[in-house]
Amino acid sequence: MAKAPFKKVGLLGKIDDRGARQTLETIINALTHRGYDVAVEQRCADQIGDGYGPQTLSLSEIGDWADLAVVVGGDGNMLGAARALCEHDVGVIGVNRGNLGFLTDLDPDEVMTPLLAVLDGDYSIEERFLLNTEVVSNGAVAGQGSAINEVVLHSDKVAHMIEFEVYVDDHFVFSQRSDGLIVATPTGSTAYSLSGGGPILHPNLDAITLVPMFPHTLSSRPIVIDANSEVRLRAAYDNDLLQISCDGHVRMAVHPGDDIVISKHRKTLTLIHPVDHNYYHVLRNKLGWGSRLF
Repeated sequence: MAKAPFKKVGLLGKIDDRGARQTLETIINALTHRGYDVAVEQRCADQIGDGYGPQTLSLSEIGDWADLAVVVGGDGNMLGAARALCEHDVGVIGVNRGNLGFLTDLDPDEVMTPLLAVLDGDYSIEERFLLNTEVVSNGAVAGQGSAINEVVLHSDKVAHMIEFEVYVDDHFVFSQRSDGLIVATPTGSTAYSLSGGGPILHPNLDAITLVPMFPHTLSSRPIVIDANSEVRLRAAYDNDLLQISCDGHVRMAVHPGDDIVISKHRKTLTLIHPVDHNYYHVLRNKLGWGSRLF
C-alpha cells in the first residue's frame, strides 16, 4: 500500500566532491522541473554555485521544513546528517557517493527512478536508534554527545593500553585492560565494531554490543545486551588522559576516575528505503558474501 507522498525535499551532501555535485545538480533539475518544493543545505549551495532556483537553508532549518532529506555522499555524510536530523520529524534517504554505503541505498547513476517512486509514496520506513553519551566528572556532566554507529572509549595515544570497569544497569560486569571498548548500535555493528570482531546485529534488534579492543586476556569476548540498558564505564585512577568518541566525530576528554554514561537517545532516525530494499542483500553486496548455489 502506498504511503503519503513527499512534497518538500531538502538536499545535502559531500562538500567539494565532483561526483556528489553532479548528482545534486541532477536531482535539483529533475525535481524542480516536476514542481517539487526543493531546498538545498547552505554549504552544498555554496559548492554548486549560482544559477539554481531552490532556496538555501541550514541543516537545522531543513529538518524543520522538509518532508524528506536526501543525503548525497557516503556513510560519513549520513552519520553527520543523522545526528542533526534525528531531532526533527523528517525522513532521510541516502544516495551513495562513498565507499561501502551501508546507509545509502540509491545508486547515483540511476537515482531518479527509485527516488521519484519514493517521493510518490512507494517506500518503506525504518527507525534506527542512537546512543547518548555523557562524561561525568566529580558528579557533574563535563561533556555530551550522540552516536548512531558507536561510542568508543580509548586512549589519546596510539596503541596504549588502558584500564576501566564496565557496569550495566548498575550491575558490575567486568574490569578490563585493553586498548578500549566499542559500544555499538545495530547500525554500527557493520562499522568499526565489525572490524574489532563484533557481531552483526540486524537493524530491527533492540540491542547494543560491547566489543573489547585488543583485550589483555583470551577470555574477553563481545557481549550483546538490551538497548534499553544504561552502560556505565569508569576510568581507573591510574590511567592517563583518555577520550570518548561518538561516531569518530565528537571527542571528549576522560580523566582518571571519570564515569561515561551511555544510554539510548530519546530520538530516533527515520530512514526511508525503496520498497525493494533488503538488508541481507546489502550485507551480501557490501561484504562480498557468496551467491546462491542453487
